Amino acid sequence: MNWVLAATLICGTSVLTSCKKAQTPEPVQEQQTEEQIVQKVESTELIRTSQSWDGVELPDYFQGRPELVAVKYVFPAGQKLGWHHHPVMNYGILVQGELTIIGQDGKEKVVHEGEPVVEMVNTIHHGENRGTKPVILYMFYLSQKDLPLAVQHPEIPLE
Repeated sequence: MNWVLAATLICGTSVLTSCKKAQTPEPVQEQQTEEQIVQKVESTELIRTSQSWDGVELPDYFQGRPELVAVKYVFPAGQKLGWHHHPVMNYGILVQGELTIIGQDGKEKVVHEGEPVVEMVNTIHHGENRGTKPVILYMFYLSQKDLPLAVQHPEIPLE
């Protein structure tokens, strides 16, 4: 008799659960808008190198505590930077315009919008915006405290 009672209880519970499920309406799924769709993060490696734009190997890291510096530069159309050199490694991304970098040996590199650039280290050069719109350039320096990011050479005239 116990098995009949147990079977009745199990069957009754199953029927009640089925009835309850049948009476509960399923939630209506609304169409997701474009804004509600989760976007995935994308990453694109822009550059991986151990050389500056002119093909010269970058120096070894400094000994001691590093200082990382990020700088945003805006160069008006037609603007020329004076001759200078960087005693520290630096690289960046040009986000607007076109920048021409000229080495003292006459070698040139044109950096276009969206492109990365690795600057020369301890080599004299200058930059020019030969375009019609401002250049916006973000540069990242691997430096140490009290080191200059650039050393100017006003004794060398711009042509």
